Parts: sequence; structure tokens; C-alpha cells
Amino acid sequence: MYLEDTEISSLLTLKTDELLHDYFLASLSRQLTLLGRKEVHSGRAHFGIFGDGKEIAQLALAKTFRKGDWRSGYYRDQTFMLALGLLQPEEFFAMIYGETDPELNPSTGGRNFNNHFTSPNIGADGVLLPLNELYNMASDISPTAGQMPRLLGLAQASKLLRDAPEDFLSLRKIHTGNEVAFGTIGDAATSGGLFFETVNAACVLQVPVAITVFDDGYGISVPVEQQTAKASISKALEGFRQNGMDRGMLIYRCRGWDYPALLATFRKGIDACRIRHVPVLFHIDELTQPTGHSTSGSHERYKSPERLEWEKRMDGLVKFREYLLYKGIASDATLVSIEKRAKERARQARDKAWDRFRLALSSEAQSLKNILDELLQKHPGQEHWRNEWVALQQRVFPTRRSLLRLAKHIHYDVQSHSGNDSETVALKHWIDAYSERARGFYNRQLYREGSDSALAVQGLAPEYNEGAGEANGSEILNRNFDALFSRFSNLITFGEDTGKLGDVNQGMKGLQKKYGATRVFDTGIREATIIGQGIGLALRGFRPIAEIQYLDYLIEALPTLSDDLATLQYRTLGKQAAPLIIRTRGHQLQGIWHAGSPMSMLLGSLRGIYLCVPRDMTRAAGFYNTLLESNDPALVIEPLKGYNCKEPIPANPGRFRIPLGIPEIVTPGDDLTLVTYGWNVHHAQKAALFVQKYGVSIEVIDVQTLLPFDRLHSLRQSVKKTNRILFVDEDVSGGATAFMLQKTIDEQKIFDFLETAPRTLSATDHRPAYGIDGEYFSKPNVEEIVESVMEMMHEVNPKRFPKFS
Repeated sequence: MYLEDTEISSLLTLKTDELLHDYFLASLSRQLTLLGRKEVHSGRAHFGIFGDGKEIAQLALAKTFRKGDWRSGYYRDQTFMLALGLLQPEEFFAMIYGETDPELNPSTGGRNFNNHFTSPNIGADGVLLPLNELYNMASDISPTAGQMPRLLGLAQASKLLRDAPEDFLSLRKIHTGNEVAFGTIGDAATSGGLFFETVNAACVLQVPVAITVFDDGYGISVPVEQQTAKASISKALEGFRQNGMDRGMLIYRCRGWDYPALLATFRKGIDACRIRHVPVLFHIDELTQPTGHSTSGSHERYKSPERLEWEKRMDGLVKFREYLLYKGIASDATLVSIEKRAKERARQARDKAWDRFRLALSSEAQSLKNILDELLQKHPGQEHWRNEWVALQQRVFPTRRSLLRLAKHIHYDVQSHSGNDSETVALKHWIDAYSERARGFYNRQLYREGSDSALAVQGLAPEYNEGAGEANGSEILNRNFDALFSRFSNLITFGEDTGKLGDVNQGMKGLQKKYGATRVFDTGIREATIIGQGIGLALRGFRPIAEIQYLDYLIEALPTLSDDLATLQYRTLGKQAAPLIIRTRGHQLQGIWHAGSPMSMLLGSLRGIYLCVPRDMTRAAGFYNTLLESNDPALVIEPLKGYNCKEPIPANPGRFRIPLGIPEIVTPGDDLTLVTYGWNVHHAQKAALFVQKYGVSIEVIDVQTLLPFDRLHSLRQSVKKTNRILFVDEDVSGGATAFMLQKTIDEQKIFDFLETAPRTLSATDHRPAYGIDGEYFSKPNVEEIVESVMEMMHEVNPKRFPKFS
């Protein structure tokens, strides 16, 4: 039974033309799904995932979405986007085809499959857009529930702006504090930890987050009874329900086929969320999935005949149609006319998008065809080239890969026959130009590329006043952070023990008292959503420093870092930026989970995030200063042993800058180049001093950042002088030392300068053992460095240099 009109009349009244337009949008969305699925199965696209069955629920939800709000959704929100005018049918098909023209496919530019949406938050000049005037879409990702952590930060931004508007005056220009962060998710994805961690944190913080769970009874083929406690996410979350004044959330349950009830439920819940800043969860059940999970399978394989029959009867589009007829809002003839119009609009969009896609590749191919015709005149015996060309043109789905492969294979043949005549040169030029163009489509924009790039920030050396003295590394950091909080009004920091305690090593000591708990605050022990807070806040214009207490704990947040933050600039073609700085401390402490250096894990999963590995706190402070002048995300790993070591006090805290990707020669030398970073620089310096008495001069180089790595190829210059190189770090074998070796061998071409094989010295392959002795026998130490150096020198001149190992 439908919700009676009297129950919703006080909330909203929809005119007939609006209801009929809603039916048109729902019908259009369904037709897009049906045609999109056919495009994949006919071979004109690779894969598709669609939002059929959720059409009217998303239409109802979209009516509560205002400019300034944010959506962090999942890959079935096509009707929501259509309702807001942010998705055109042509773009829907362009996404399926993998269209690389950002004008035709602005959300993904061919880098992601369909139904992954985005909206820009920043201009090419690095300036934030007027977000309060826009419908804002945090760029979608595929990992289930991966969109949840950043939702927390998107909502917290509104809370901070409402609770302390005087602290963030610059951001008030593009925010009101009344924005709601909308999260959408499939029911099966609520089984994961990221969902529950986000819900818990949202309830603790009382932020305006509105989560809609679309429940169609299955997670691919697994029924809800095997996914969720009590077979109902709303029942399972009853302990989170707000009662009185406690910090809970409002929970609503509504049937996904009942349009009037959906309208009323969403309006009531979103109003409460927006006005009271209380988290809200909508459990939308009794939904259907008419075409199954995706184009990769058939739901007839796992749904019973009874379930399939029920889905046909209870399809939201069918029920909406029945409602319009039942209420006398439209005749059957009117609805048939709307359905025909939706079909025709979808067909037109498909044909237009396909023609544009084909035309672009055809024009690219024509220039190759011209060169091929000239080559065939000189090589009439190679008629198979033309045959391959014809076969390529007859393919259902054209690809740049097939075009480039054909060109390269022809070039191989020509090179073996005729050398470098004009036609061969022309073909090579075509291949080079086409490859470079393709790199622009698929390989660029991993980091910021404009004036707001961290690599564009010029270095500025620390200044020292005479007689200023020294201070512990923690004090150096503290003074620098104090200066930064004075300079940047939108700078905030948070983490476990960051606020009241000032972090476990006192780098933030006293800053909460000075700048307030809205700018320096504590969090729960929940690394994934700490990073999520940072991403969401950064998307909205804050400059967050999210603290992860120890480097090993970063593993708990790795999916959010790798799947979301690291890919953000790439997957949006630079249209979104989240300049989050992650602050942590690591390397040499005590025990398995407090002293790790999993650099290979970070290097392999965090491309898109700069990785800074300072040897002391002055260097760490300089990186923070540099990064805050840019819009790139970065991870800064402070060396644990540096907090209590004395360093000269800079006279320009918050101002001096350490450039990224520029190694520093900390000890000049002539016989061997020793490359390392972090606390191992100190070990290397001790080893260099020790071997001097044996006539060995080591050049110790601190690379300072691993991402980027030695942009000016200074290691090459050092090896030209020393002819030997040794890489040292605390990662496992084959980790960061192997990464540095590969960079210098492949990119800097140092091999010709070497008189002996390059070497690496890393930690053992197990986690570090406990205690001083455990550390000594788990990680490189001064004596091992000395022995490695002397063994390399012994290989060159065994008479002059003894071998210690």
C-alpha cells in the first residue's frame, strides 16, 4: 500500500508535470541501462555496471540535494546524476566506450568504467571553485565501501564551519556550514569494516552525514541473510539509533518501490540532518535489480523463479507507473508516450556517442593510412599490411592499441628491409607522436601539473641567528607548526593523542590550547577514517594534517590511501585535488608493530602521494612548509629517534622549505657513493667517519624523498666521480633499496661508470625484533655498513683495502 497523500502534503506537493518528468527520467535511466548492457554484449564496449531498480529511490533522494552539498557514492547512481542534470545520456555511453575526450566524458576521461562520477573542486590555476554554487560529487571509486571514509570528512567540514565560523573565515566564502554529505552504498557493502568505522565515527562526531543503503536482497549472488546480521542493516544498527540526547543517528526504513513514501522519508531525514547536524541512515529495501549485478553475469543463475517473478511485479518503475494511473495523474496513453520518448532519447544518445567515438579514432587512423599507402608503393610485396589494415577496420570495437600495434609491426618489417627512407621516417614519427598522445590520455596527471604542484615550490634554506642555540627535534617541529597555524587559517590537524596531549612526541604541544579544539583535535583509534576525514576536509578546502601515530599503523588505512587518495588526481584528470598531508613517525623504535619500515609497500601502493623521508626534524618541518604551498597530497615520516636529538633552532620557522626530489650530500667523498634516507643517514655518517682511517672516502647522500626520487639525477653525478654505489635502508630485501637501484640504473644510466657491482644493504625479511639488541640484529647497523663498504673497496683493490666481512 502506498503512503497516503495526507501524510506527505505538509512536506511537499509535486505538480503533475514534475511527477511526469520524474517518470520520464526513471524510464530514460532504465533505457540507458538496457542499451548500455546491449553495447557490452554486442562487443562495442568492455564492461558495464548499472543502476536499474534504484531509479525512483534515487530520484526522491536527489530532490533533497542542494548546491553546496556533497555526494560520496557508489557505481549505481546514474539516476541521481540524471535528476540533477549532471549526467547527459551521451556522456553515459561515452563512459561505457571509454571515450578519452574530457569534453565528452568529463567524469573519467576513459580512465575508469561507467557510473564513476566526479565534479571539479579546483581550477587549473590551483584555486578552489565556488563550491557553494555547485552540486559536488567526490570522485567515485569501485572498492565496495571505499567511498565511506571520506564521507566523514566531507560532513565534518560543515560542522567545523558552523561551530567555529570565526576560525575559518576564508572558507566561509564557499561554504555555509549547512551542507550535507550524502553517501550511497549497496547493502552488501555494509558488511565491511569501512562502513561500520564510518558510522561509528559519524555518531561520535555528530556530523551531517546522510547514508542511503540500497538493499536489493543480494550481494552479487549472496543473499542478504548471509551478509548482514538479522538480514537487515537497519535492524543490525539499532544500537546506533539516537535516543534522546545521546550521540547516535536517525534511522529510517522505506520500501524502494513506494515513491510517495520515499519522497517523504528522504525529506524528513535530510531536513533533520541539515538543521540539527545529526547523522542519518536510510535503509531502502524491497528493491530489485532487473538486469543483474553487471554485464559479467546473469542473475537468473542464482535467483529462484519466485524471486524473479516478484522482482518483475515489484520493480520500482512498474510500481511508479501503477501509482500514476491509480491517482489519475496520467493516462496509459500518456505514460506510453513518455516511455517511447525515453527510448528514443536513449537511442539517439547511444548513436551520437558512438559516432563521436568512432569518428575520433577514424581520424587518428587516416593519417596512418596515408603513410601505409605510400609504403605499399615502395613495397608491393607486403600486401598483407593492407589486409591487416582492412581487418582492423572491420572490427566491431576499434582500439588505439590495435592501431599502434599494426604501425609498430609494419615499422619492424620496413626497418629490416629498407632502413631510414622518408616513408619509414614518417612512420616512426607517427608512432612516436601517437604514443605521446596516448600517454596524455592514459598516463598523465598522477600529481598536480600546474603552478600549484609541490615540485614547483622553490626551496628556501633555514636561517640561523647567532647564539640562537639548539633544541630537541620535537621543539623544532613544535615551533614550526606554531608558525604554520598562524600563517594558514584553514590548517587543521587531528589524530590519536594529537589534541590535548600534543601528540605522543610533543610536536603539537600546547597548540590545541592556543588555536582551539576545532583546529587541533583528537580522534578515536580508527586509522582508515582518520585518513577519510583528511580526504573529505581537503576536498572542501581545508588544509588537514592527519596524524597516524606510528608508521606500522598506516597499514590499517592503506586501502583508503591507495584506492582513494593516491588515485584521486589521476582518475579525475586533475579536476579534483585533496592536498592532505599524512604525518607519522617510524623506523627505529621497539618491536614488531612499532619499528617497521614498510617502504616497499608504500612505494608500490601510494603512487600519486609524495613520500618524504627526512633524517631530522628540521628537514621534516621544511617538508611541511613546502607541501602547504602546494595542492599535492604527501606522507611525511618523521624519524623516531630524532625527537630527543639536538638541532640548531631556525630563525624562520614556517617559512623555510625543503624542495621535493632533491637529494643532499651530507658528507662529501671520492671513493664510494652511499645512498640512504631517514635515520640511516646518521648510521652512514658514522660509518663514513670510521672508514676514513682505512683510506676510504664515502660520499653520503640523503635522498630526502622517495617519491619523487632524485629529479636532477645528482646520484649519477656522484657515481661518475666515485664509480661505486651502495644503497642502505631499513626495508625488507627487494624493497626501497631495490627501488632506488632501479631508478639509478634504468633512468640515470649509471652502469657505465661503475667499477664494481652496485650493492644494497637492507633489513632482514622478518619484522624487527624487540629491544636494542633486537633492532641491531634486525636492521642495518654501522658495522654492517662498514663491512659492505670495505668489501666493495676490496674488490677493486684487494692489496690496499682489507676485507672485514
